[in-house]
Amino acid sequence: MHPLGKAPVLTDGEVTIAESGAIIEYVVGRYGDGRLVPPAGAPERIRYTYWLHYAEGSAMPPLVMQLVFNRVRNAPMPFFVRPVARTIVDRVKRDYLDPQIDRHLSFMEGELGKSPWFAGDEFTAADIQMMRPVASARARAGLSETTHPHLSDWLDRVESRPAYKRALQRGGPFKILEG
Repeated sequence: MHPLGKAPVLTDGEVTIAESGAIIEYVVGRYGDGRLVPPAGAPERIRYTYWLHYAEGSAMPPLVMQLVFNRVRNAPMPFFVRPVARTIVDRVKRDYLDPQIDRHLSFMEGELGKSPWFAGDEFTAADIQMMRPVASARARAGLSETTHPHLSDWLDRVESRPAYKRALQRGGPFKILEG
């Protein structure tokens, strides 16, 4: 168990590591045999590193905040507090969260207009890391084939990969909190 109670956590022998990006870097470095990472010095390697860290560092925070604010808006509360709480939540969403999420989705959409995968022409571990924010956006932030065709196509291609299907068979459905 991680001292901060973090999840996910990976234990591999004597090594225990938390943080999704760090876990992916560890697994790919230790067991990947050069797969899922562009070669050092390749232009795709810079994109790979960027997207590997963008997922949790930039894309997920507004999506998590949106989830929390939606939960606050719909939480049981005394009737006299409800209008104030909902007004605050609605303003934060309208003035900050929704525009931030839209900017991130537009940015990702534009980047996937340049190449089929986040790091370039090949599927990499950065695409694995980007799965969570993109799937979250589809579940609760309005991402659709109509609004973001490149992101939707990318997500469909990831979900159609045999390795993704095997992971679901082993670990069960990939669940995204909605709300």
